[in-house]
Amino acid sequence: MFEPPAQSEWVARRPVIASVGSQAKPYTLAMRVLLRTRQPIKPMNEHRHTRPFPSARPSGSPLAVAVWVLLGCASPTYSAEVRVGVGQVDITPPPGIPMAGYYHARGADGVLDPLFAKALVLEAGGQRAALVALDIISVTRAITDQARAAIEQATGIPGPHVMISATHAHTGPELANRSQRSRDLGGQGALVVEFTEGLAGKIADAVRQANERIEPAKLSAAKGRCEALTFNRRYFMRDGSVGWNPGKSNPNIVMPAGPSDPEVGLLYATPVGAADPRRALATYVNFAMHPDTCGGRKIGADWPGAVSRVLAAYHGPNHLTLVGNGACGNLNHLDFGWAWPQNTGAEGHRIGTILGAAIFQTYKELKPVSPATLQARSQIVELALPEVTPVQVEEAQKRIAETQDDAGANFMTLVRSYRALDLASREGRPHRVEVQVIALGKEVAWVALPGEVFVELGLAIKQRSPFPHTFVVELANENIGYIPDRRSYAEGNYEPESARCAPGSGERLVEAAVALLAELRK
Repeated sequence: MFEPPAQSEWVARRPVIASVGSQAKPYTLAMRVLLRTRQPIKPMNEHRHTRPFPSARPSGSPLAVAVWVLLGCASPTYSAEVRVGVGQVDITPPPGIPMAGYYHARGADGVLDPLFAKALVLEAGGQRAALVALDIISVTRAITDQARAAIEQATGIPGPHVMISATHAHTGPELANRSQRSRDLGGQGALVVEFTEGLAGKIADAVRQANERIEPAKLSAAKGRCEALTFNRRYFMRDGSVGWNPGKSNPNIVMPAGPSDPEVGLLYATPVGAADPRRALATYVNFAMHPDTCGGRKIGADWPGAVSRVLAAYHGPNHLTLVGNGACGNLNHLDFGWAWPQNTGAEGHRIGTILGAAIFQTYKELKPVSPATLQARSQIVELALPEVTPVQVEEAQKRIAETQDDAGANFMTLVRSYRALDLASREGRPHRVEVQVIALGKEVAWVALPGEVFVELGLAIKQRSPFPHTFVVELANENIGYIPDRRSYAEGNYEPESARCAPGSGERLVEAAVALLAELRK
């Protein structure tokens, strides 16, 4: 039976690509194994749009200014107390709502488990921030802007201090105004429009709950590992191509085309003085893996919901688990060297059990975090579009009109066609996306990225981050689709051929994130 090489071997064996242009051809497999090199991520000279916290400098009388200078000038005195609050709101949609995630229509005919908007509010150094995790496919820029405005009005937490991410569950509702594909698959129907229009308010309600429940707390952080659970879904094949989800026990698989990321990042919050884990407030989990384990027509939160139930069985029903999905644009749960099926409703429970066990083991490594400050910065990064011609757009419209399903070769036909239409709709306007960093002292930082980010890019950020605990969270605040690393564009197949941003976009986001991390670590 086929046994794929360990994913850790990929760095030494990944091939050289002849060029990074759209017509690039890989070398033969033998040459690829011998001639592996990397293109370095180049520094970016980018206009920066920062959103600092309000200045600590006082206004008013000369006496007040003099006192401020004597007490430390630009280094204000902060309270050492950390406070935490949690809240959640059920966002399970009604039966019949169109479901997101695929290239064919699905209407929900039941519920496996409920969907939630979960909120964690943190306070340190007199500043507050909110982290929100949604059990849905993605979040749009419009929803984020509306939710931030509502949160700021209801709680006083500044909008730029709010990070809203989606777990990317493929068994949740479609959202309105997401893409041409979503519109064609029911995204403009009454149920979807009603759900989308109400989502920002429910996000704000979850944050308001958390803000009202805030209390003195102890924070701890740890990094662990969960091996052989998340896999790179791109493979070098014997014919020299790069395959995508090439099938169980496929004898033509040579090796993974990229790495995986087994790291489990945790932030754990308990009330001050509470030693009993059944009184724990929350665990924020950062792990990179596509939540697409069962498909079908039942609404569900996939493995993030399953791992939440595992932790709640131990900590009690008042404990909140938030999952910030890591850079998993090219990672999923499928082990192609294992013959057992992995596409049933039970798969999420298997994953939740294994990842839950890894989290329990990682709890043993928890170390106290005592941040004197809480800071946030955002940078707006401009990303170029891939080229698309009028001929390609005309052909895409024709193909979509005559393609009845997404079976077999029709799948990639639809992928390329909808990409062409979405690019044409931008009329040449580049993407302007937000890269956000929220930092707790000098120990913990979240990096929010605006799409389905390849693992290579997430690993680059973590490797270069000055923070011991760096949680890279994809599909945060907005979603522009797949964001591959530069090399993968030349290798082709699903994700690069679906991407709505040009080669090099992912590397620009890495540079922006690293610069923000360095700025907040000073």
